[in-house]
Amino acid sequence: MADGSLVTTFDPYAVRAQFPILSRQVNGKPLIYLDNAASAQKPRAVIDALVATMEGGYANVHRGLHTLSNEATEAFEKAREIVARFLNAETSEQVVWTKGGTEAINLVANGLGQKTGKMAIQPGDEIIVTEMEHHSNIVPWHFLRERYGAVLKWVPIKDDGSLDMEAYADLLGPRTRMVAVTHMSNVLGTINPAAEITRLAHAVGAQVLIDGCQGAVHATPDVQAIGCDFYVITGHKLFGPTGIGALYGKAEALEALPPYQGGGEMIERVEQDRITYAKPPHRFEAGTPPILEAIGLGVALDWLSQYDRAAVQAHEHALYQHALDRLQGQDWLRILGQAEGKGALLTFAVEGAHAHDVAQIMDRYGVAVRAGTHCAEPLAKRLGVTSSTRASFALYNTMEDTDAFVDALIKARNFFV
Repeated sequence: MADGSLVTTFDPYAVRAQFPILSRQVNGKPLIYLDNAASAQKPRAVIDALVATMEGGYANVHRGLHTLSNEATEAFEKAREIVARFLNAETSEQVVWTKGGTEAINLVANGLGQKTGKMAIQPGDEIIVTEMEHHSNIVPWHFLRERYGAVLKWVPIKDDGSLDMEAYADLLGPRTRMVAVTHMSNVLGTINPAAEITRLAHAVGAQVLIDGCQGAVHATPDVQAIGCDFYVITGHKLFGPTGIGALYGKAEALEALPPYQGGGEMIERVEQDRITYAKPPHRFEAGTPPILEAIGLGVALDWLSQYDRAAVQAHEHALYQHALDRLQGQDWLRILGQAEGKGALLTFAVEGAHAHDVAQIMDRYGVAVRAGTHCAEPLAKRLGVTSSTRASFALYNTMEDTDAFVDALIKARNFFV
């Protein structure tokens, strides 16, 4: 709510009514959208805000002295403040706009790879990642391995999908420079102990980047409580637009990073023989920023923040548990990831059927799920699968959605019998 008041009783049907797309049909069936971990749908508040800005309040930011530019700048920077509040950052100056979580991680990795600066990576320096990471939190670190001689070390997972914290502690050492770990796995739903991971890394002098693209949706993204150096979010999973995300960084961590891209806005002075850079966050925001998208993300987070997060998490978990209960005893189904306290993701493999086929058959019944490796090939290899299917629940999903999902899954499986 715009006034900041909290909705104390959570009603998923009232929430659902705010999403126009959820009233449509797919293949002659009501849409059951369970692909939220890939990208969430957009509430009317975000849609209306984008339209209103384009129709009556758009201009470039920071560079104009006219009314429209001043209004757009105010809305743009207000959105930055909303992100800071959502993450519990100390100040909005710790929030850098990016085009998504992937760019945010690349921004940090690029800074480590530059040959100048306090953070420059050296051959033999170690970067710790986990077996459950999304490719976006793997590939940028591989760049440092390929180009600068960094060493990647991998924290294994246990059979239930939880992180092996004893193995993680053993991997830490004097050459550890960065620990990059997901707050919540996009495949397993595992919610990692981000604060403990950070504490152990800091004890050996390493920095920590938390990929919060899923965790910011289903867990509690409190960067001060976690203590991490960097935290990454992406807007489209948080009910906002695509093409927008944010990087939180501790003030000293951002100050130590060299610029990621060059151009307008990120400079202090440009002369023929030298250049000086702006302070963070603008140092990392070269060129015209995603103005509409940032405003839309601010509205989305304001909208989301009106709901009690614990109540939302309880609702999502109830949907997940209902699906598990209905599927209990199905010997043709393998559930991937059952760590205690996990988020509301149900990833599975169907015996004798490819995940793509399962998803396509379920689509005939209006049920949208994700199939493939979910941009997590090292994890798929660890689990011994070539692909899997994933249903991911959001606050606008209902028990009826869950029942429709289970019914469609059973029908899909019967197709292969």
